[in-house]
Amino acid sequence: MDSSRPTERRSADTATEHPMSSQNARLETGGFVPFYRSYTKTWVHAVATAGLTAFGTLTIVHRWFAALALASYVVPPIVLYLRHGRDDDRTDADHEASAPERDESLTESEPEPDTPKSESNHAEPESEPSGSSRAEPDATGTIETTDELESPASSDDGEESTAADETAGTAARDAREKPEPESEQAWHTVEAPTDATLRDVAVAAADDTADSSAAYAVGDGGIVLTDDGDEWTAVLEDGPAAGGNDLRGVDATADGAAVWVAGDSGALGRIDAETGRHTDFTAPEDITDNWLGVAVGGASGAETILLINGSGAVLRGTYGTDGDGRALEWTGPEKPGSGSSLSGVAFADDAVGYCCDTNDGVFETTDGGESFDRVGLEGADGTLTDVATAGRDDCLASADDGVVHRYDGPTWTPERVADDALTGVARREERAMACAADGAVHERAGAAAGWERTDIDAAGALLAVSLAETRAVAVGEDGTIVARG
Repeated sequence: MDSSRPTERRSADTATEHPMSSQNARLETGGFVPFYRSYTKTWVHAVATAGLTAFGTLTIVHRWFAALALASYVVPPIVLYLRHGRDDDRTDADHEASAPERDESLTESEPEPDTPKSESNHAEPESEPSGSSRAEPDATGTIETTDELESPASSDDGEESTAADETAGTAARDAREKPEPESEQAWHTVEAPTDATLRDVAVAAADDTADSSAAYAVGDGGIVLTDDGDEWTAVLEDGPAAGGNDLRGVDATADGAAVWVAGDSGALGRIDAETGRHTDFTAPEDITDNWLGVAVGGASGAETILLINGSGAVLRGTYGTDGDGRALEWTGPEKPGSGSSLSGVAFADDAVGYCCDTNDGVFETTDGGESFDRVGLEGADGTLTDVATAGRDDCLASADDGVVHRYDGPTWTPERVADDALTGVARREERAMACAADGAVHERAGAAAGWERTDIDAAGALLAVSLAETRAVAVGEDGTIVARG
C-alpha cells in the first residue's frame, strides 16, 4: 500500500488543479516576452481584442470608454502572467514535497538483502503486487513506475533515454546552425559596376538552382549586366548596336540559354548565355520606335518574341532554325487596344501571355501573340505599370497607386499592397512579388496569403523585379541592385 502514495498524491493534485491550469499548460515560461507570444494564440487574447474593439468603438459615446478598452486588453495578460507564475511555483513546491515520499516508497519496496537479485528480475507476473501500476494506469492517467525504477532494465532505459535526448538536442542544434535555404535568405544590396539607372531585370534559370540561374539587367546608355554568382559584370556597355541607346526591357528563354534586350531607337539584341556573344537585331522591320518592353516565350531555338512600344503596338517575332540556319521573322505591329502606350508584357509559356497599357487595358493572347483579346481592366484609379502571369486566366497588373489587380479568369480583384507607386511585378507559380518606388519589396507566398513588405537599404527607387525558384533580383535608379538567394 505504501508504494501507491505517490499516485494518490498526484490524483489529489489533479483534482484540486486550478481551472486555468489547462490554459497555463499552453503558455510558455522563461519571461514575459515568450509568455506573451504564446498568450496571443489563446482564446483569452481573442476575447480581450474583441473587448478592446468594442469599448474603443463606444468612445464616440463617451471618452471614458477608452479606459475600459485599454483595461480589457491589458489586464488579462498581466493577471494570467502573475497567476501562471504562482501556479508554476506551487507545482515546483508540490514536486519537492512529494520527492521524500517517493524516496521512502522506493526504499520500502526494495527486496530483502538476502533475496537474490536475479529472482526479483525473473519473478512471474502473477507474483507482482496488486498495487503495481506496470499493468494499469491510475485514475488520473498517471502510470506508477516505482518497480520499473528499481530494476536494472529501467536503468538501461534511462541511459537510452538520456542518449536519445542528447541525440535530439544535437539534431536541434544542427538544425539551428544549418544555413537557411537560399530562397529564405534576407535581401541585400549588390555592388554594380555602373551608376546608370537599371530599368529591367530577368533571372534566366535553366533548372531553378542557384548555380545555374544567371540574372541579366539592362539600363541607360545601353548597359547590359550579368552576374556569375559572385559579382556583376558588363556584357554590353553601349547596347547591341553600340549606339548607346537606353535599354528598357530584358527577358530570357524558358531554358535560360538565350536572352533578348530591347530599348530606344529600335535597339534589339540576342545574347547567347553560354558564350556571352550577342547578335544585333536593331530596327526590326525597319522600325526605330522606342521598345518599352520585351517578352520571350519558348526554349532557345524555338523562340517567340513580343516587343511593345509607346504607340500601343505589339511586334511579334519568331526565332528558330530553318534549312539555311537561324531565321528571325516578324509580323505586325498590331494594336490590341486603343493605341495608349503599352507599359508591360509577359509570357507564361510559348502560347499564353498578357500585356497592359496606360489606359486600364489588359490584353490576353493564347496563340503566342498572333492575336489579343481585352480581358479588363475597368475603373482602376492608378495607371498600370507592369504585368505578370503564371498561366491562362492568371494575371497580375501593378499600378502607380500601390494596388495590384489580380485576374482569375472571370473577375478582377484589386489588392492594396503599398502606399507608394508599384513599378514592377513578377510571378512564380503561386508566389508573387512587387517592387516600389520607395525601395521596398512586397511579397505574397501564395494565392491565399497576404502581401508582406520588406524594406531594403537601396540606393535608389526600384523599377523592376524578377522572381525564380531559388532567387529574386530587383533593380532601379543609380545602378541599384538588390538580391535574395
